Amino acid sequence: MIQILISTVFIIPVLMGWGKIMESFFGNGFGGISGKVLSGILGISLAWAVLSFFVPLNIYVEIPSVLLGLFYFFKSKLYRELYLFSKRDYGLAGIVSLIILLTGSYAPFILDHFGYYVPTVKWLTEYGLVKGISNLDLTLGQMSLWHIFQAGFSSFSDPFLRTNTVLLIIYSIYSIERKHWIHLCLLPVLFLFSPSPSPDLPVIIFSLIILNEIVIGSKNTTLLFAFSIFVFAVKPTMIWLPIFVFLHSVLILKSNVQKLLFGVAILLLFFAKNIWTFGYPIFPVAIGDMGVSWKPNPEVLKISSQYAILKTYDMQYSYEEIQRFSTADYIKNWLFLKGIKSKINILFILSLILFSILALVKKRKIFNLVCISILIKSVLVLIFSAQYRFFIDVFFVIFFMVFYGYFDKRKSIAVFSVFSILIISILSFPGIIQKYIPSFRVGGFMTGIKKEQFYKPATYEYRKFKSFKVGNLKFNVSKNYPYNFDTPLPAISTGYIFDDVKAGIFPQLIDKNNLGKGFIWKKMTSDEKQEGQKVINNIENTDK
Repeated sequence: MIQILISTVFIIPVLMGWGKIMESFFGNGFGGISGKVLSGILGISLAWAVLSFFVPLNIYVEIPSVLLGLFYFFKSKLYRELYLFSKRDYGLAGIVSLIILLTGSYAPFILDHFGYYVPTVKWLTEYGLVKGISNLDLTLGQMSLWHIFQAGFSSFSDPFLRTNTVLLIIYSIYSIERKHWIHLCLLPVLFLFSPSPSPDLPVIIFSLIILNEIVIGSKNTTLLFAFSIFVFAVKPTMIWLPIFVFLHSVLILKSNVQKLLFGVAILLLFFAKNIWTFGYPIFPVAIGDMGVSWKPNPEVLKISSQYAILKTYDMQYSYEEIQRFSTADYIKNWLFLKGIKSKINILFILSLILFSILALVKKRKIFNLVCISILIKSVLVLIFSAQYRFFIDVFFVIFFMVFYGYFDKRKSIAVFSVFSILIISILSFPGIIQKYIPSFRVGGFMTGIKKEQFYKPATYEYRKFKSFKVGNLKFNVSKNYPYNFDTPLPAISTGYIFDDVKAGIFPQLIDKNNLGKGFIWKKMTSDEKQEGQKVINNIENTDK
């Protein structure tokens, strides 16, 4: 907790300084401490995204970035913003922040932390954006802007990767500054994302803030649309947000096209990043073929697509069984999966239906635009891969829109207190959720509370791996563990090794003397097939 607190106290002034820089170009953003921090997140993330094409986001990038932010923080005397808080606001912010720091100190338990988040940050800090890295490990082709942001602070400002915890504190400050207390009701559920640099947290928070700003009448179209595109670039399943902001800008504010150009520029940067790392404009969809030589092998993409379908049905059916489903079976079997995911899916559909009816009854423009936007997003998710993690943000949006005027300060603090106790109890004593909701698999990876985390956030170390060589690529594989969060680069997940060898291809270095030049896939020669099979045999024997 103490070390996360130190990181928070250090990072917030840096982001406020960067926010001041952004305001000099795009005008006053959301206002207050939180507004400057949010603008700073946008500005520094985009700056680091551009830099990551050319250099790794290591300490040599972090130091000048931090110094520049601090320079503008003190030059513009932004610390005066702190004096605008009342004693009661300070007290509330302090208590909420203390709870957030506690939840952020638990050990990570989201599996993507080990297979995607940490490996992505490691690649960004050691090499920057690597051309064709999806050929090495398809998951790494995402390279989310949020992980670029995390990587830039990971050398010394936030080495424990707890930026999400910092963001939660910023979100609580936003709620207190704006006196819009409904956000406090939503905070406890978001605690589950605080120990990991999950992009789910920022996109939920940013979308709620943008929604809040539009509801209260903000007309800064340039910043709102740019931020909505930034959210989409962090996680493309948030496509409803730029659709909503665009429709609001055009149909209600009657904004001109020029105010959308900054957002368009961010979108182009997002496409360029994806083409560089994945080979196509939007990960993981193989649409918009640019003809680049480093795009993934079609067979690997096919396997990935099939796996997404299996995940839609929680791995409870084989791919062959799903292919034999009728239209009615597709719907029925998805709604009535075994375990908690069935309840989530049913609740999702019911929420959409009820919200749509409410939108028709209320006949308010903003309400209707939000409804149309999330329905578009929901249809796309249901078509491509209807996993609950891709539509969880919809619950937050619907709750916000329905109960916006209901929760005052007193009610919100009461809800926050009750659910904070509940979430902290689950995190501290995970046996509760493991016993009563065994189908909620994430609960099985929670380790509970440890006294050491009050000083230093709980982390994992593994460092057990084996090294292999196929063709011109020397690589490492975690031993007896499917993920490579603690394995030296270049590391490949065992699942992708099996898929590649099965497809008769394998990743190779573009430049055998320079790992940073990137990867392509090549068909394996007979010798390389033997090498690949030896790797698989070694992995299988080790796992036994």
